[in-house]
Amino acid sequence: MQTVTDPARLRLLVQQWRQQGLRVALVPTMGNLHQGHLELVHQARSRADKVVTSIFVNPLQFGANEDLAGYPRTLDEDKAKLYDARCDLLFTPEVGLLYPNGLAQQSFIEVPGITELHCGASRPGHFRGVATVVAKLLNLVQPDLALFGNKDYQQLAVIRAMVRDLNMAVQIVDVDTVRDADGLAKSSRNGYLTETERAVAPQLKQQLDAAAEALRLQGPSQRQRIEQQVQDALDQHGFRTDYVAVCQAETLQPAQADDKQLVILAAAYLGKARLIDNLRLDL
Repeated sequence: MQTVTDPARLRLLVQQWRQQGLRVALVPTMGNLHQGHLELVHQARSRADKVVTSIFVNPLQFGANEDLAGYPRTLDEDKAKLYDARCDLLFTPEVGLLYPNGLAQQSFIEVPGITELHCGASRPGHFRGVATVVAKLLNLVQPDLALFGNKDYQQLAVIRAMVRDLNMAVQIVDVDTVRDADGLAKSSRNGYLTETERAVAPQLKQQLDAAAEALRLQGPSQRQRIEQQVQDALDQHGFRTDYVAVCQAETLQPAQADDKQLVILAAAYLGKARLIDNLRLDL
Protein backbone atom coordinates (compact mmCIF):
# COMPACT_ATOMS: atom_id res chain seq x y z
CA MET A 1 0.00 0.00 0.00
CA GLN A 2 1.29 3.43 -0.97
CA THR A 3 0.45 6.54 1.05
CA VAL A 4 0.34 9.98 -0.57
CA THR A 5 -0.60 13.44 0.67
CA ASP A 6 -0.17 15.45 -2.53
CA PRO A 7 -3.18 15.63 -4.90
CA ALA A 8 -0.87 15.83 -7.93
CA ARG A 9 0.90 12.63 -6.89
CA LEU A 10 -2.45 10.95 -6.38
CA ARG A 11 -3.54 11.87 -9.88
CA LEU A 12 -0.29 10.63 -11.39
CA LEU A 13 -0.54 7.20 -9.75
CA VAL A 14 -4.17 6.74 -10.77
CA GLN A 15 -3.33 7.87 -14.31
CA GLN A 16 -0.70 5.12 -14.51
CA TRP A 17 -3.35 2.56 -13.53
CA ARG A 18 -5.66 3.96 -16.18
CA GLN A 19 -3.00 3.52 -18.83
CA GLN A 20 -2.88 -0.15 -17.86
CA GLY A 21 -6.64 -0.45 -18.33
CA LEU A 22 -7.30 -1.08 -14.62
CA ARG A 23 -10.62 -0.49 -12.89
CA VAL A 24 -10.39 1.91 -9.92
CA ALA A 25 -12.58 2.16 -6.80
CA LEU A 26 -12.65 4.97 -4.23
CA VAL A 27 -13.61 4.67 -0.55
CA PRO A 28 -13.80 8.14 1.06
CA THR A 29 -13.51 8.19 4.88
CA MET A 30 -12.66 10.49 7.77
CA GLY A 31 -10.53 7.82 9.40
CA ASN A 32 -10.85 6.20 12.85
CA LEU A 33 -11.66 3.12 10.82
CA HIS A 34 -13.95 0.36 12.04
CA GLN A 35 -15.42 -2.76 10.48
CA GLY A 36 -17.99 -0.73 8.56
CA HIS A 37 -15.24 1.15 6.73
CA LEU A 38 -13.28 -2.03 6.11
CA GLU A 39 -16.35 -3.68 4.58
CA LEU A 40 -16.40 -0.84 2.05
CA VAL A 41 -12.76 -1.63 1.22
CA HIS A 42 -13.50 -5.35 0.94
CA GLN A 43 -16.43 -4.66 -1.40
CA ALA A 44 -14.25 -2.31 -3.45
CA ARG A 45 -11.54 -4.97 -3.63
CA SER A 46 -14.05 -7.43 -5.10
CA ARG A 47 -15.30 -4.98 -7.72
CA ALA A 48 -12.14 -3.24 -8.94
CA ASP A 49 -8.48 -3.84 -9.75
CA LYS A 50 -7.20 -0.98 -7.58
CA VAL A 51 -8.63 0.57 -4.41
CA VAL A 52 -8.01 4.12 -3.24
CA THR A 53 -9.05 5.03 0.32
CA SER A 54 -9.00 8.61 1.51
CA ILE A 55 -8.69 9.71 5.14
CA PHE A 56 -9.55 13.37 5.58
CA VAL A 57 -11.36 14.97 8.51
CA ASN A 58 -13.25 17.54 6.47
CA PRO A 59 -13.66 20.84 8.33
CA LEU A 60 -16.21 22.10 5.81
CA GLN A 61 -18.87 19.68 7.09
CA PHE A 62 -18.52 20.54 10.79
CA GLY A 63 -20.64 23.24 12.40
CA ALA A 64 -19.33 25.90 14.79
CA ASN A 65 -20.27 23.90 17.89
CA GLU A 66 -19.41 20.44 16.56
CA ASP A 67 -16.55 18.12 17.37
CA LEU A 68 -13.94 18.91 14.68
CA ALA A 69 -11.06 19.31 17.13
CA GLY A 70 -12.09 16.26 19.14
CA TYR A 71 -12.87 14.01 16.20
CA PRO A 72 -10.77 10.85 16.71
CA ARG A 73 -7.66 10.67 14.55
CA THR A 74 -5.95 7.26 14.52
CA LEU A 75 -3.83 7.31 11.38
CA ASP A 76 -1.26 4.68 12.37
CA GLU A 77 -3.95 2.16 13.34
CA ASP A 78 -5.93 3.03 10.22
CA LYS A 79 -2.93 2.39 7.99
CA ALA A 80 -2.44 -1.06 9.51
CA LYS A 81 -6.10 -1.95 8.97
CA LEU A 82 -6.05 -0.77 5.37
CA TYR A 83 -2.85 -2.70 4.68
CA ASP A 84 -4.51 -5.87 5.98
CA ALA A 85 -7.58 -5.13 3.84
CA ARG A 86 -5.33 -4.90 0.75
CA CYS A 87 -5.95 -1.26 -0.02
CA ASP A 88 -3.64 -0.12 -2.82
CA LEU A 89 -3.38 3.61 -2.19
CA LEU A 90 -4.11 5.76 0.86
CA PHE A 91 -4.68 9.48 0.30
CA THR A 92 -4.23 11.60 3.45
CA PRO A 93 -4.06 15.28 2.45
CA GLU A 94 -3.61 18.20 4.81
CA VAL A 95 -6.45 20.73 4.93
CA GLY A 96 -4.34 23.33 3.12
CA LEU A 97 -3.82 21.00 0.15
CA LEU A 98 -7.55 20.45 -0.43
CA TYR A 99 -8.57 24.00 0.50
CA PRO A 100 -5.54 26.09 -0.55
CA ASN A 101 -7.45 29.39 -0.44
CA GLY A 102 -9.04 28.70 2.93
CA LEU A 103 -12.58 27.62 3.74
CA ALA A 104 -14.06 31.10 3.39
CA GLN A 105 -12.88 31.34 -0.26
CA GLN A 106 -13.75 27.77 -1.21
CA SER A 107 -16.27 27.16 -3.99
CA PHE A 108 -18.89 24.71 -2.86
CA ILE A 109 -21.63 22.42 -4.14
CA GLU A 110 -25.18 22.84 -2.93
CA VAL A 111 -27.64 19.98 -3.52
CA PRO A 112 -31.08 21.57 -3.10
CA GLY A 113 -34.07 20.15 -1.31
CA ILE A 114 -32.83 16.89 0.14
CA THR A 115 -30.05 18.60 2.12
CA GLU A 116 -32.53 20.78 4.02
CA LEU A 117 -34.31 17.85 5.66
CA HIS A 118 -33.57 15.70 8.71
CA CYS A 119 -29.82 15.90 9.48
CA GLY A 120 -29.64 18.89 7.14
CA ALA A 121 -32.12 20.79 9.28
CA SER A 122 -30.21 19.92 12.45
CA ARG A 123 -26.76 20.61 10.99
CA PRO A 124 -26.97 23.59 8.59
CA GLY A 125 -24.21 23.50 5.99
CA HIS A 126 -23.21 19.92 6.79
CA PHE A 127 -24.24 18.40 3.48
CA ARG A 128 -22.79 21.32 1.54
CA GLY A 129 -19.45 20.36 3.10
CA VAL A 130 -19.99 16.68 2.35
CA ALA A 131 -20.95 17.27 -1.28
CA THR A 132 -18.01 19.61 -1.84
CA VAL A 133 -15.33 17.30 -0.45
CA VAL A 134 -16.77 14.22 -2.17
CA ALA A 135 -16.84 16.11 -5.47
CA LYS A 136 -13.19 17.08 -4.94
CA LEU A 137 -12.20 13.47 -4.27
CA LEU A 138 -14.16 12.21 -7.26
CA ASN A 139 -12.49 14.81 -9.48
CA LEU A 140 -9.03 13.91 -8.19
CA VAL A 141 -9.38 10.14 -8.48
CA GLN A 142 -11.98 9.89 -11.26
CA PRO A 143 -12.83 6.36 -10.11
CA ASP A 144 -15.04 3.91 -11.93
CA LEU A 145 -16.96 3.41 -8.69
CA ALA A 146 -17.12 4.94 -5.23
CA LEU A 147 -18.50 3.11 -2.20
CA PHE A 148 -20.53 4.50 0.71
CA GLY A 149 -22.30 2.89 3.64
CA ASN A 150 -26.06 2.74 3.98
CA LYS A 151 -25.82 3.83 7.63
CA ASP A 152 -25.48 7.42 6.42
CA TYR A 153 -28.60 7.07 4.30
CA GLN A 154 -29.24 10.76 3.73
CA GLN A 155 -25.60 11.38 2.86
CA LEU A 156 -25.80 8.60 0.29
CA ALA A 157 -28.95 10.17 -1.20
CA VAL A 158 -27.22 13.56 -1.40
CA ILE A 159 -24.20 12.08 -3.18
CA ARG A 160 -26.37 10.17 -5.64
CA ALA A 161 -28.27 13.38 -6.45
CA MET A 162 -25.03 15.34 -6.94
CA VAL A 163 -23.53 12.69 -9.21
CA ARG A 164 -26.73 12.51 -11.26
CA ASP A 165 -27.24 16.28 -11.52
CA LEU A 166 -23.62 17.03 -12.46
CA ASN A 167 -23.32 14.12 -14.92
CA MET A 168 -20.36 12.62 -13.08
CA ALA A 169 -19.07 9.44 -14.73
CA VAL A 170 -18.90 7.32 -11.60
CA GLN A 171 -20.99 4.46 -10.23
CA ILE A 172 -22.08 5.02 -6.63
CA VAL A 173 -22.26 1.71 -4.75
CA ASP A 174 -24.06 1.42 -1.42
CA VAL A 175 -22.97 -1.16 1.15
CA ASP A 176 -25.14 -2.57 3.93
CA THR A 177 -24.71 -1.20 7.44
CA VAL A 178 -22.31 -3.23 9.56
CA ARG A 179 -23.60 -3.79 13.09
CA ASP A 180 -22.41 -5.16 16.40
CA ALA A 181 -24.05 -8.36 17.61
CA ASP A 182 -26.61 -6.35 19.61
CA GLY A 183 -27.66 -4.33 16.56
CA LEU A 184 -25.81 -1.07 17.13
CA ALA A 185 -24.53 0.33 13.84
CA LYS A 186 -20.76 0.65 13.66
CA SER A 187 -19.73 4.30 13.95
CA SER A 188 -16.68 6.28 14.94
CA ARG A 189 -18.90 8.23 17.33
CA ASN A 190 -19.68 5.06 19.30
CA GLY A 191 -16.33 5.71 20.95
CA TYR A 192 -17.89 8.65 22.78
CA LEU A 193 -20.31 6.35 24.64
CA THR A 194 -19.71 5.45 28.26
CA GLU A 195 -20.13 1.82 29.30
CA THR A 196 -23.62 2.55 30.60
CA GLU A 197 -24.60 4.44 27.44
CA ARG A 198 -23.21 1.67 25.23
CA ALA A 199 -25.59 -0.79 26.94
CA VAL A 200 -28.53 1.49 26.08
CA ALA A 201 -27.47 2.41 22.53
CA PRO A 202 -28.94 -0.71 20.80
CA GLN A 203 -32.39 0.65 21.65
CA LEU A 204 -32.07 2.87 18.60
CA LYS A 205 -32.14 -0.10 16.22
CA GLN A 206 -34.75 -1.90 18.34
CA GLN A 207 -37.12 1.03 18.10
CA LEU A 208 -36.61 1.23 14.33
CA ASP A 209 -37.54 -2.45 14.13
CA ALA A 210 -40.67 -1.78 16.18
CA ALA A 211 -41.60 1.12 13.89
CA ALA A 212 -41.16 -1.07 10.82
CA GLU A 213 -43.49 -3.69 12.27
CA ALA A 214 -46.06 -1.01 13.08
CA LEU A 215 -45.88 0.34 9.53
CA ARG A 216 -46.42 -3.14 8.09
CA LEU A 217 -49.52 -3.56 10.24
CA GLN A 218 -50.95 -0.03 10.11
CA GLY A 219 -49.52 1.53 6.96
CA PRO A 220 -47.89 4.91 6.29
CA SER A 221 -51.12 6.76 7.07
CA GLN A 222 -50.16 6.28 10.73
CA ARG A 223 -46.71 7.75 10.12
CA GLN A 224 -46.89 10.61 12.60
CA ARG A 225 -48.22 8.48 15.42
CA ILE A 226 -45.52 5.85 14.85
CA GLU A 227 -42.81 8.52 14.73
CA GLN A 228 -44.01 9.89 18.07
CA GLN A 229 -44.05 6.42 19.61
CA VAL A 230 -40.42 5.86 18.61
CA GLN A 231 -39.36 9.26 19.94
CA ASP A 232 -41.16 8.69 23.25
CA ALA A 233 -39.54 5.27 23.65
CA LEU A 234 -36.06 6.62 22.90
CA ASP A 235 -36.49 9.51 25.29
CA GLN A 236 -37.65 7.13 28.01
CA HIS A 237 -34.43 5.16 27.58
CA GLY A 238 -32.30 8.26 28.12
CA PHE A 239 -31.80 9.48 24.55
CA ARG A 240 -32.40 13.08 23.52
CA THR A 241 -34.13 12.55 20.20
CA ASP A 242 -33.25 14.87 17.34
CA TYR A 243 -35.76 13.46 14.86
CA VAL A 244 -37.61 10.34 13.79
CA ALA A 245 -38.99 10.40 10.25
CA VAL A 246 -40.85 7.86 8.14
CA CYS A 247 -40.00 8.84 4.57
CA GLN A 248 -40.39 7.90 0.96
CA ALA A 249 -37.18 5.98 0.32
CA GLU A 250 -35.86 7.98 -2.65
CA THR A 251 -36.95 11.58 -2.00
CA LEU A 252 -36.80 11.43 1.83
CA GLN A 253 -40.03 13.42 1.88
CA PRO A 254 -42.67 12.40 4.47
CA ALA A 255 -44.27 9.09 3.50
CA GLN A 256 -47.78 9.26 2.05
CA ALA A 257 -50.54 6.69 2.55
CA ASP A 258 -49.92 4.96 -0.81
CA ASP A 259 -46.10 4.83 -0.62
CA LYS A 260 -44.63 1.33 -0.72
CA GLN A 261 -40.87 1.96 -0.55
CA LEU A 262 -40.04 3.54 2.78
CA VAL A 263 -37.09 4.39 4.99
CA ILE A 264 -37.26 5.19 8.69
CA LEU A 265 -34.59 7.71 9.66
CA ALA A 266 -33.60 8.58 13.21
CA ALA A 267 -31.00 10.65 15.00
CA ALA A 268 -30.66 10.91 18.76
CA TYR A 269 -28.10 12.07 21.28
CA LEU A 270 -26.89 9.69 23.95
CA GLY A 271 -24.47 11.49 26.21
CA LYS A 272 -21.87 13.16 23.96
CA ALA A 273 -22.63 10.94 20.99
CA ARG A 274 -25.08 11.82 18.24
CA LEU A 275 -26.18 8.45 16.85
CA ILE A 276 -27.95 8.00 13.52
CA ASP A 277 -29.54 4.92 12.01
CA ASN A 278 -32.14 3.94 9.44
CA LEU A 279 -34.20 1.03 8.25
CA ARG A 280 -35.46 0.40 4.73
CA LEU A 281 -38.69 -1.50 4.17
CA ASP A 282 -40.99 -2.33 1.29
CA LEU A 283 -44.70 -2.66 1.99
